[in-house]
Amino acid sequence: MSRKELLKDIKRVVVKVGTSSIIEDGEICAPKISSLARDILILKEMGLEVILVTSGAITAGMKVMNYSSKPATIPEKQALASIGQAVLINEYRRIFSDSGIHCGQILLTEDDMKHRRRFLNARHTLNSLLSMGAVPVINENDTVVVKEIKFGDNDTLSAYITGLMDADLLILLSDVDGFFWDLKDDDPMDEITHISDELLSRAGDSFTSTGTGGMMTKLRAADIVMRYGEKMIIANSSIPHILKRIINGEKIGTIFIGKEKQLNSRKKWVSIRRSSGTISIDNGAQNALIDKKKSLLASGIISVEGAFDMGDVVAVLNNDGEKIAKGIVNYNNTELKDIMGLKSTEIKKVLGSKYFDEVINRDDLIIY
Repeated sequence: MSRKELLKDIKRVVVKVGTSSIIEDGEICAPKISSLARDILILKEMGLEVILVTSGAITAGMKVMNYSSKPATIPEKQALASIGQAVLINEYRRIFSDSGIHCGQILLTEDDMKHRRRFLNARHTLNSLLSMGAVPVINENDTVVVKEIKFGDNDTLSAYITGLMDADLLILLSDVDGFFWDLKDDDPMDEITHISDELLSRAGDSFTSTGTGGMMTKLRAADIVMRYGEKMIIANSSIPHILKRIINGEKIGTIFIGKEKQLNSRKKWVSIRRSSGTISIDNGAQNALIDKKKSLLASGIISVEGAFDMGDVVAVLNNDGEKIAKGIVNYNNTELKDIMGLKSTEIKKVLGSKYFDEVINRDDLIIY
């Protein structure tokens, strides 16, 4: 299928720009942002909704405070992010307004995605901005973020935003032309439909002095988006009118194509959350989950690892230790160790009460 055919029904796009795409000589580059604004305006005129995920806050703060390199301490990085966020959004507001585009700033942490109510609140705010015709400009809230609630990179953040907002396409703009199977190749791969271990092994690193994301983070973002059933493209931001040319179906960069099945909003939320532990199951339970599309029962569990509470997300492993599913668990780890292998009718006898027949309900389960 041609690119034009693959992208003909695109209505909502998430565009992620890396630090190198908006920074030059250590400071925000107005011509680069201006070019991006003109491209986004073209997409809006074509009837598309655009959400922008941007990097560059810490680098912008470094320039203001005359730092020649990133500081080592987290408080210093957070302070620079605080200074840089104001500079960054002001540049977007100033330059976008010249193209007649209003923008609204949204700062998120992974914790905002973890809690269902905050997840939905963020979704409602973003939908309202889009309905107003504005372009949401999103960044990780580096001013307060710590390791436990950090996305880690804006590639991952943009993938989660793609799911949060039911976007049809994620475009990662950086300083690379796409994914190269071999660095000696002249051209990047055109199309990828599966993130294999061999593909990941060829990712290597492509970090810059200012950016935090390499090719590995882009492949992980692609894996998330593909599980949503959507598409992602890696392309070089320096190509003139790159967004328009991508949407018009030109064969630029590497496109990642997801499965046909798509996750509903609740399951996308589950997919975003980190696993707090693991549950290993036998072959019978695996068959029930994958082939019969059933819920996970205690009778099929053979081991439990990690500390988690009811309502947390856990990974489900098969008998060979392969991750086959992920879901919201109805019992904590101690309770599960007591009832694993038992029939649902025996749970009350062991625990004194029974919350649910299922350890993980089918509606709260994602199959890989």
